[in-house]
Amino acid sequence: RGIHPSVLDNGLADALTTLAARSAVPVELVTDIPDRPSAAIETIAYFSAAELLANVGKHSGARHATLEAVHVPGLLRIRVTDDGHGGAALVRDGGLSGLAARIRTVDGSLRIDSPPGGPTVVTAELPSHA
Repeated sequence: RGIHPSVLDNGLADALTTLAARSAVPVELVTDIPDRPSAAIETIAYFSAAELLANVGKHSGARHATLEAVHVPGLLRIRVTDDGHGGAALVRDGGLSGLAARIRTVDGSLRIDSPPGGPTVVTAELPSHA
């Protein structure tokens, strides 16, 4: 929690642009972050997006993904959608379970919708400040 990547110095939107550009799968980026969340929330959001995009590249078989980051008063929502084969789930000791646990440390939530055959939609919702 105490690590603030330097890529966030110019804000979350710029950091997510870098993540999307480096993704193994082409990513459409949609951001609407008019007010900057706290540094702790930005950090969790950045690492969440990074892990979710890495999962798309490693596990989904997707040809395309969308990364959305929307900030409304009191809430930052990060959503990754892919056109892969689906089947993502919270499993004990799995990466998504670890991500969900990190998000819960700030009273956030993680939702996964990934039916067999896809698509997969993973949504992290975080408070704006922690």
